[in-house]
Amino acid sequence: MKFLDLAKVYIRSGGGGAGSVSFRREKFIEFGGPDGGDGGRGGSVWVEAVEGLNTLIDYRYQQHFFARNGQHGMGNQKTGKSGEDVIMKVPLGTEILDEDEETVLADLTEPGQRVLLAQGGNGGWGNLRFKSSTNRAPAKANPGIPGIERTIWLRLKLIADAGLLGLPNAGKSTFLAAVSNARPKIADYPFTTLIPNLGVVGIDGSEFVMADIPGLIEGASEGRGLGTQFLAHVERCKVLLHLVDGTSETVAEDYQTIVTELEAYSELLGDKPRVLALNKVDALLDEEIEERRAALEKASGGRVYVISGAAGKGLPEVLRVLMAEIRATGALEVEDGPWRP
Repeated sequence: MKFLDLAKVYIRSGGGGAGSVSFRREKFIEFGGPDGGDGGRGGSVWVEAVEGLNTLIDYRYQQHFFARNGQHGMGNQKTGKSGEDVIMKVPLGTEILDEDEETVLADLTEPGQRVLLAQGGNGGWGNLRFKSSTNRAPAKANPGIPGIERTIWLRLKLIADAGLLGLPNAGKSTFLAAVSNARPKIADYPFTTLIPNLGVVGIDGSEFVMADIPGLIEGASEGRGLGTQFLAHVERCKVLLHLVDGTSETVAEDYQTIVTELEAYSELLGDKPRVLALNKVDALLDEEIEERRAALEKASGGRVYVISGAAGKGLPEVLRVLMAEIRATGALEVEDGPWRP
């Protein structure tokens, strides 16, 4: 399935049906009077967040969603049938934006959360509604209220407990494949990953969702490459795992590049809990590992974990730290005592 995190759609709610102008004409009823029914209500357009989806690809092939109009009223006091609603199903984490791509109309983060995007028009009144003591035979009825037509944008921000960050070719995809059931594309050249990947990570009997965010570059917060598009997915993560390529000669500069882009994009990202790890240490000598680890600790002012996604070195320790950080945010419930059926 192809990944798509931005889609433009056109919606229109149904117009209300017109009221009916009708009079009773029955045998043996001398003064029949008006009996025109009301028009039916037009269908509305809703958007609903559902589980089991992680892409907006369906909205690449269908971009128009028009609800049905309400039926006109009929004689014998019959109200027209209301138009059926249209429900657009989207993944969790989808934002609904106005046509300007800036105004957020809704943010759907809970399963079953539903938002009304365009309300259907009311049906018009039939002539029976206009009957009064001074107007016994009204010959007028109201038209239905037209529907609402608008253009909106759907923007998906993946919901994950932990997010992988790093420069291109930092080993993020290899790490995700080593610790989860995800199978991202892995190769020995930069920008192998072009779309975010999700994987379920298990450690000590608990599980959490990890997202592999494609490699960021300098200037990503200003739109270079696909930076702003990828950084949007990081906003949903509870904790970030920052991987630095241990084979690089400039590990401190590589670390600072990513931190600068995070802080420039959003204060929220800059304040998120981060775990820093020196990756690909299987390709380094012991003295090189210590030298580059010390450089990273000096640049970050915190602890640096030494790991290798390819060789599986140091992975359980990092995963336990990530789990502890996720639990500290309240994203995962911690059970008291052993599990019982």
